[in-house]
Amino acid sequence: MSSASTGGQIPAPHNDASFGDIWEELSWRGLIHVSTDPQALQSLLAGPPVSYYCGFDPTAPSLHLGNLVQLLVMRRLQLAGHRPLALVGGSTGLIGDPKPTAERTLNDPETVALWVEKLRHQVTRFLDDSGDNAVVMVNNLEWTKDLSAISFLRDIGQYFRVGTMIKKDAVAARLNSDAGISYTEFSYQILQGMDFLRLHEQYGCMLQTGGSDQWGNLTSGTDLVHKALGETVHALGTPLITNSDGTKFGKSEGNAVWLDRELTSPWAMYQFWLNTDDRDVIDRLKVFTFLERSDIEDFEHQVASEPQRRGAQRTLALHVTALVHGEAEARAVEDAASKLFGKDPLDGIDQAVFDQAMAELPHAEVEADTPISQALVDSGLCASLSEARRAIAQGGVSINNAAVTDEGGLVGPPRTPSRTWLLLKRGKKTLAGLRLRA
Repeated sequence: MSSASTGGQIPAPHNDASFGDIWEELSWRGLIHVSTDPQALQSLLAGPPVSYYCGFDPTAPSLHLGNLVQLLVMRRLQLAGHRPLALVGGSTGLIGDPKPTAERTLNDPETVALWVEKLRHQVTRFLDDSGDNAVVMVNNLEWTKDLSAISFLRDIGQYFRVGTMIKKDAVAARLNSDAGISYTEFSYQILQGMDFLRLHEQYGCMLQTGGSDQWGNLTSGTDLVHKALGETVHALGTPLITNSDGTKFGKSEGNAVWLDRELTSPWAMYQFWLNTDDRDVIDRLKVFTFLERSDIEDFEHQVASEPQRRGAQRTLALHVTALVHGEAEARAVEDAASKLFGKDPLDGIDQAVFDQAMAELPHAEVEADTPISQALVDSGLCASLSEARRAIAQGGVSINNAAVTDEGGLVGPPRTPSRTWLLLKRGKKTLAGLRLRA
């Protein structure tokens, strides 16, 4: 197994030379669920550079792990020499694609404009903005803001058939519900189709990528280009990622895992991947890392023969956290995780990472003179004071990895590595944070 997959330097993003072409690699990584014409698309991507795009709607102030799948597909295509167009939907974000369950809440234009800028900055962290195939950022508000309703209906709407539109999965689900669907959301697929048309006209864009749940919207674009211009373009849909245990991928404690550190801390990001099920970890390595096939196959053997090592999970957590937050941050989180769940002193842990970890753990606010037994109860590590005193007497309690031996001992003042947080442990793996009141 290479040093890159066992804790050495994390390699720069690259495609695996063991594959004949990018289509073969995307297929092996499980990233092709549906496409317009597999043979023609494989031939297209094996030829001279072409422009392709993926759209991201600013319906939230950050992208999430589902979007990360698309960003990494875009990066792999860019590494193969193709030219990425990253569209942040200033106009489609004002509408929102139809959910199968209910109407979206429409955000005001000022909020959407702010989120557009946030998403633009996030997208450019994953795609190269230099060289002959540098990423080009586009905003569909550019070609819709001055478009009249009459022009929209005459020039674009004429190519869409209502019978086809109502067969789209999300639309059909809503039409069969009590809530129904507004014309606003019903028109979303026309707007997205127009994006492909405009990008094809302006940049020669030949391919749109997206999740397979967006297939109806993706094919709206390919159909529009064919009807309006008589030309053939392509769409590629990646599979929806699901967990083997039935839980929804991309959720941690019921909440989305965001790419913005203010919404999901680097510590929480690392822990999310570290907790990946053995049944899922190999597929996650294929999709979310740039490890080569030989390394991933080595991990597959290790998971089967020595699952207790959890080397695949640690590598996955390190590599994805590095992709999202940078290698230095990922290494700091990895070091903190090792020390927090070990017995070594906490010296050298990055304070910001330590504070992130404590805030994510079950925690309680205490005073310096709070009895440790009370802190065990307040943090949820013990059910009662008597249980807490027994745990201390049995030698199973520590603060910042220093054993607590006095049943009547106090929490005490701040100490390294934080001015506001302490780590309280019962046993080896039951952790809580203690936030000291100022």
